Amino acid sequence: MRRFRFKLQPVLEQRERVEREKQLAVAEVEREKTRLENQIRRCQQMMDDEKRTLRDTLGAGTGGVDLQSVKLQASATLGHHLDAHRAVLELAGVYTKLEQARKALVQASSAKKAVELLKDRALQAHNDEIKSSEARELDELAVMRHTRTQGTVL
Repeated sequence: MRRFRFKLQPVLEQRERVEREKQLAVAEVEREKTRLENQIRRCQQMMDDEKRTLRDTLGAGTGGVDLQSVKLQASATLGHHLDAHRAVLELAGVYTKLEQARKALVQASSAKKAVELLKDRALQAHNDEIKSSEARELDELAVMRHTRTQGTVL
């Protein structure tokens, strides 16, 4: 029996490589998104810590308020706020990139799937041809056996 060889195997392999590249691109953008989300969380946590420290400083009731300390706390909070705002803007751009990368991945997957379907059909046709060939051979053997047992030659 002859082996199945898919004529478009190089095309399928190329489409698989493209799909893997698109998967890696999506993963890279996902990592960037996670990094920015973590950065925003850290900034929010730092702002909360700064506000808590400022509240503790103002509520200490020592009689006098150290304006320099209050100014430093407010400045630090503002700095964290600006960092968080910058990260949010970057994150918006990353979401756009992520959407585009996912669309490209879907397209690459669809292209690969189309060639896989062609391969499945070709394999099915190959298997059908083999079954048909085997059935013809069995029929021929049965006819030959019958003619031997009957002693007649056609």
